[in-house]
Amino acid sequence: MSTLKFDEGRLMQVLVAPIVSEKATMVAEKSNAVTFKVLQNATKPEIKAAVELMFKVEVKGVSVVNTKGKTKRFGKTMGRRDNVRKAYVTLKEGQELNLSGEAA
Repeated sequence: MSTLKFDEGRLMQVLVAPIVSEKATMVAEKSNAVTFKVLQNATKPEIKAAVELMFKVEVKGVSVVNTKGKTKRFGKTMGRRDNVRKAYVTLKEGQELNLSGEAA
């Protein structure tokens, strides 16, 4: 287990939302990884600790991707979507994380 101590309140905020998309589902099936949208300033150790705390699973590794927000048109004004930080959390063998809430 990690020897680092994190503020539990902060860890509860690190994971913003699970990402459910075709790509995320493919990654999940192929390499037992779950995809989350995380805070912009979240670190890999924080993400690992947050997932272990909230879902009671063992994490093998964390990969992080920063995606720039697209420029989109809202009516006649130009706007930008928010930048997104995604975390691909790889779980150890035999570990499973059920996000959908439905029994398999």
